[in-house]
Amino acid sequence: MTKEITRRQPPRFELTAGHLCLDFVNTLDDRPSGEPKELLKNYADLARFAEDTGILEISDVDELMKRSLMDPEGAAHALRAAIELREAIYAIVTAFMKKQPVPAKELAHLNEHVQYAAEHSYLVKRNGKFEWQFDRLGGFDAIAWRIARAAAELLASDQLVFVRACSSKTCQWLFLDTSKNHRRRWCSMKLCGNRSKVRLYYARQKRVG
Repeated sequence: MTKEITRRQPPRFELTAGHLCLDFVNTLDDRPSGEPKELLKNYADLARFAEDTGILEISDVDELMKRSLMDPEGAAHALRAAIELREAIYAIVTAFMKKQPVPAKELAHLNEHVQYAAEHSYLVKRNGKFEWQFDRLGGFDAIAWRIARAAAELLASDQLVFVRACSSKTCQWLFLDTSKNHRRRWCSMKLCGNRSKVRLYYARQKRVG
């Protein structure tokens, strides 16, 4: 059952990937351009990602924001660590997609985060089933705990083979293809899919004209 997310404002991030860790990978935009756009410019952006995805309660997001103002150095360190985690996940997933050897350094880096997350998580029974729960807040890296576990669960699942890259050569965001025939091509029909349709339409009109 999908968790209902309480929103205070429209989401800042385009959450089209269908999986937390892939949405996180996509916080580095325009990767193919050679001049990628960093969407996590400060710790507040990382906290906002946690709010948009619902992996932290709003009260916890506010608390982390408050702490980041009091300890900017600690917050900046956690942001750098989260970005390193993001790039490790990207390297591992794309290597698998391309049937290339998984980079050992990146896998070891992810495993460090997974093990650290395990130290702050425990099983609880809720609504007749068991689920993982994390320490209520913890330090600045509480967001990374959740992302690392999500990445590990995806990598160890039978869903990994359905991870795709957007067919737009200028995008290539990752997403989990849960379509019936697993033939989804675009990160989002609203974004790249619609732009492709418009380009094809005008190309046809030009040929007809």
